Amino acid sequence: MELVCPAGTPAALRAAVEAGAHSIYCGFADETNARNFPGLNFSPKELAEGVAFAHKHGAHVLVAINTFPRAGDETLWHRNIAAAEAAGADAVILADMGLLAHAAKHHPNLRRHLSVQAAAANADVINFYAREFGVKRVVLPRVLTVAEIAAINKETPDVETEVFVFGGLCVMAEGRCSLSSYATGQSPNMNGVCSPAAQVEYVEEGDQLAARLGDFTIHRVGKDQPAPYPTLCKGCFTSGDQVGHIFEDAVSLNAQDILPQLAKAGVTALKIEGRQRSRSYVAQVVRSFRAAVDALAAGQPMPQGALAALSEGQATTTGAYAKTWR
Repeated sequence: MELVCPAGTPAALRAAVEAGAHSIYCGFADETNARNFPGLNFSPKELAEGVAFAHKHGAHVLVAINTFPRAGDETLWHRNIAAAEAAGADAVILADMGLLAHAAKHHPNLRRHLSVQAAAANADVINFYAREFGVKRVVLPRVLTVAEIAAINKETPDVETEVFVFGGLCVMAEGRCSLSSYATGQSPNMNGVCSPAAQVEYVEEGDQLAARLGDFTIHRVGKDQPAPYPTLCKGCFTSGDQVGHIFEDAVSLNAQDILPQLAKAGVTALKIEGRQRSRSYVAQVVRSFRAAVDALAAGQPMPQGALAALSEGQATTTGAYAKTWR
């Protein structure tokens, strides 16, 4: 199976390629991609250089242009699709139907993948995207069981499927975070920012430290305790007589142990989340998963990687693949 790895910077791209990534996904340094954070992402020149480096080492580059443009303001998104093709990218990852139609009409030779932001979770809608826009691969949302993925693959023979196997989780419909939008006024789907840093504040309240996002307190911890980044869905809240992580635990997805089941289900590509992570993090995770993918291809047992230290909260979950719902 193809290993698709994140790169938030040119250095991370090189690290991922050298660690054994089959493909790299990245985005431009603007609001056209869903990881629009200061200090991250690529200029057109950096992308072209990154593509050349990846191709020299036998890897592919996929460019995420996966936010939704505002009505009447599509120029930047159109320009970036053209820039991705000019840089030699192997595919663009799109979510918006208008952008898919534009790419199919004006860049017919540029391979089109459907972003997880499109939340395509059944065979009918996947076949629609393939028929209408020539989509060759769909990144499945992180809400499906292995059995559901297998059923989708049986009904979508002309479309490859890509699934997330490591990194952050999202409890919303993949980036359509009403919580973050409500708290900050910035949409992850349109501005590319979930819990943006400009809205984050830490305030001392007596003997506690409060972590705030916008006008909302997300955590309170003792002064000698580490203060987590205030991401709304990972916040601690009170619900009835329960106090804790009501929406989602502060853990990372790790599906390494179920790679054989995903292969049997017909999955084409395995995606690692983490374009906002360091090149050291990227290199370690890619090496571990490349060893697992190679072992699986050779019919050998899954190696036990040392990924716990790289996981949020030092804990992992198999997410919806084997989810226990509250």
